[in-house]
Amino acid sequence: MPQGSIRCFVSEPTIDLPDCPPRTAEFVRRALDAVRASVGVGLEFDSDTLPLLDHYIKQVPRTEVDAAALISAMTGSYFGEAVRQSLGGQWKVEDEDPANWRVVLPGGLSFSPVRLALAAILLDEDGDANGDFQAPPKLMSVLTEAMSRLGSVGRNEYFTLSCRFDTLEHLQEVMLAYADKVRQERDLEAN
Repeated sequence: MPQGSIRCFVSEPTIDLPDCPPRTAEFVRRALDAVRASVGVGLEFDSDTLPLLDHYIKQVPRTEVDAAALISAMTGSYFGEAVRQSLGGQWKVEDEDPANWRVVLPGGLSFSPVRLALAAILLDEDGDANGDFQAPPKLMSVLTEAMSRLGSVGRNEYFTLSCRFDTLEHLQEVMLAYADKVRQERDLEAN
């Protein structure tokens, strides 16, 4: 296979994804097959194997718009499911366009995994290629402050889904700690 080529196969539905919408699960299975065919190792729905996904994404030519759209739907769906399985939450799929699919984590933080994958392919977050992190208004300022305290990373690392996973994991911890603090303060006021 020539260097820079992307393999993409249609998978048999052998992996059970009970909490994943059917079309999303189809893209997840395609990502699993494509990454295994490309790098020879399978993904495990955890942060330890996300660098394999990042390696696969780096092979996608940025100028191939159709390939980028398909690969971002596949890899973004896998990424969203890996985050959902690791951190909890649920899929919010309200239309057919994978770029509009969201994962909503416990506490209300949500993001578009397909747009994060597209940003990783294009190395750009302008326009539609961003993850569009959203949270309840009261928590957005807390999350913005938490993000400002994170150390900076290089441009190439910034766009990796591994880095995005770490960021989501950190933001989820911040949200849960903040919610716990608010509950404790409310309990103190009630007593």
